[in-house]
Amino acid sequence: MENSKECPQITPRRWLFLPTLDYYILREFMIHLSVLMLAFVLLFIIGDVFNDLSDFLDAKTSFSIMANYFLLKLPGNIRFILPISVLLACMWTMAKFGKNMEVTAMRASGISLFRCGGSVLAVGLFVTGINFWFNENLVPNTDREAEVLKTAMTNRSRQKTMELQRMLTFRSPDKERTWLFRSFNANGEHEYVTLKSFRPDGSLAWDITAQTTRFIPKKGWVFEKVSYTPYSLDGLMPKSSQHLGSFEKSLKEVPETPEDIINAVKDVEELPMWVIVDILHKTKNMASRCEAIFLTVLYYRIAFPWSCFLAVFLGLPLATKNERSGIMLAVISATALIVVYMIASQICLVLGKQGIINPLIAGLGPTAGFIIFGWYNVIKSRS
Repeated sequence: MENSKECPQITPRRWLFLPTLDYYILREFMIHLSVLMLAFVLLFIIGDVFNDLSDFLDAKTSFSIMANYFLLKLPGNIRFILPISVLLACMWTMAKFGKNMEVTAMRASGISLFRCGGSVLAVGLFVTGINFWFNENLVPNTDREAEVLKTAMTNRSRQKTMELQRMLTFRSPDKERTWLFRSFNANGEHEYVTLKSFRPDGSLAWDITAQTTRFIPKKGWVFEKVSYTPYSLDGLMPKSSQHLGSFEKSLKEVPETPEDIINAVKDVEELPMWVIVDILHKTKNMASRCEAIFLTVLYYRIAFPWSCFLAVFLGLPLATKNERSGIMLAVISATALIVVYMIASQICLVLGKQGIINPLIAGLGPTAGFIIFGWYNVIKSRS
C-alpha cells in the first residue's frame, strides 16, 4: 500500500456574478434600508412640522400649501439621511448574517468579504450618485422654493420677499464695473439701475443711470431712459451728461449676466459646484479669505456624497468584526462611527473657511481619513 498524505484543498476565490447569493443579500439589505429611510424621513417631517406648523396656522394657510412646503423641505433632509441609513442598513444586514454564521459559510466557500457585499457596494455607489444629484441640482432649488413659499404665506408679506431683490450691488470679477440695482428681477426688467465703469488704474471712466434695464441673451444689455456721464482722466470730474432714450452695451463690453449677478449675492452653500468653479476662474486676485471659503466648500461638496459609499466600505469589515457580539453592538459601532465622521467633517469645514487649515485638507481630509481607516480594517479582517 502506498502511504498517501491528505493535502488541504484551498478553495479558489470567486469574483463572478452569483445571482442567487447577490439577490439574497441585496433583498435583505434593501428591506433594512427602506425601513431605516422611512423611519428617518418621518422623524425629519415631524421635526419640520413642530418648527414651522405654528407659523402657517397663524397665517391661516391652506393644507395643500403646507403639504407642498414640507415636501419641498424633504430633499434637503434626505441628503443627510442617506449616509447614515446606508451604513446602518449595511451593519444590520451583515451583522444578521454573521449572527447566523452565514458570513462564515460564504467565506469558507471562497467568497471574500467584499465579494459577499458586492451588491451592497453597488447600491452604495448608486446612492452616491443620487446624493451628488441632490446636492447639485435638487436641494438648492427646493430649499429656495420652500423659503420663498414660507416667506410669502406666513405673517411676513409677499412684499418682503420682493425686497430680498432690492438694493442689490454687484462688482464684476475684473473690478472694472460696479452695478447698483434698486430693483433686480432675474427673469425680467430691472428698475433704476446704475452702472459704473472703471479704468485699469481704478479711476472712474463713466457711469450710466437708467430707469429700466434688460438683458438679451447672446447680445448684451439694453438701458432705457438713460443718463450717460463720462469722467475726466483722473476720474474725479464729471463731464456733461447725455440723456438718451436707449443705450446698449454688448457682452464683450459688459460680459456679466443676470445669473452671474444673482449668484454673486447668494450664500456659497447655495451654489452648485460648477458655479463655484466658474467664480474662482473668473475672479482675479480674490481675497485669500474668500478664496478659502469657496475652495473649502467646493472640496467638501465633492467629498460629502461619497459618504454613502464610504458607509458601506466601513460597514462591511466592522459588521464582520462584531458578528459574534450581536446586531446591537454593530449598530452602536456604526452610529458612533458616522457621528464622528460628521463632526470631523463640520469641524474641518469651519476651520477651512476661516483659513486655519488648507481648503483641500478641510474638504477632503475627513473622507480620505475614513477611507484609510476602512482599508486598514479590510486588511486586518483578512489576517
